[in-house]
Amino acid sequence: MKLVFAGTPEVAVPALDALIASDRHEVAAVVTRPDAPAGRGRRLVASPVAERAAEAGIEVLKPARPRDEDFLARLREIAPDCCPVVAYGALLPKVALDIPAHGWVNLHFSLLPAWRGAAPVQHALMAGDEMTGASTFLIEEGLDSGPVYGVVTEAVRPTDTSGDLLTRLAFAGSGLLAATMDGIEDGTLTAVPQPAEGVTLAPKITVEDARIDWTAPALRVDRVVRGCTPAPGAWTLFRGERLKLVQAVPAPGRTELAPGELAVGKNDVHVGTGSHAVELLWVQAQGKKPMRAADWARGVRIGAGERLGAD
Repeated sequence: MKLVFAGTPEVAVPALDALIASDRHEVAAVVTRPDAPAGRGRRLVASPVAERAAEAGIEVLKPARPRDEDFLARLREIAPDCCPVVAYGALLPKVALDIPAHGWVNLHFSLLPAWRGAAPVQHALMAGDEMTGASTFLIEEGLDSGPVYGVVTEAVRPTDTSGDLLTRLAFAGSGLLAATMDGIEDGTLTAVPQPAEGVTLAPKITVEDARIDWTAPALRVDRVVRGCTPAPGAWTLFRGERLKLVQAVPAPGRTELAPGELAVGKNDVHVGTGSHAVELLWVQAQGKKPMRAADWARGVRIGAGERLGAD
């Protein structure tokens, strides 16, 4: 088939690579979000998908909005058979959905109908799911509600961050997406409607969602830290400024600390929660680089009775 691939971040690149490598399909063009400011200089930078497509000599389309008439006209000229999508980041209007003969097929990083929305991996971790995966489905106008072509499963490991899990799913999902294109092309795959039961939503994680509630159990604190790493980053307040928690682990042996209460040893830092403590391993103070929690604690000279989380 002739394909137009839509995607933007680094997590979409493995799927693009898999389709470029396929000897059954032609990636005629790539659709991605416009260049965005990045770094301290805030200069415009192309998306990872745009950079990979340029390296491969593939035409790159960067519409400000997918309903722009210039973009739609070019898409009609290319006349793709199918448009595979991975984390494109913009809502596709029906007029665009109707152009390819086989529609737009999305690789979504959950086992649908669970975790429909922008942040499925983060929500799976924060909910304590033991199993997740990726699904390919035909995009409809509803939110991740279209019929499913195929799935792959992936076990959630006890120390997984959302970055760890998303990286594994990106590579496992790239094979699923390529196989889905093969099945659509040779007519062996039929999309199956999603069940009405088991629908959960995974909206974008906000900065407030990533704030640690020290009265919650240590298990919940651990899940929020891992689910929000690397983005947006779990955080708390210390002396009125934000402190990002880069890595923390439950410490069941410490039960004497009140929620948010700090206990600093020679080479360790513990914080009380609603159950037992957690040990802080890496933190990032406002305006600083990530550092070992013990080094941070020595530098700020934590006093007796000081706590995290107080406004």
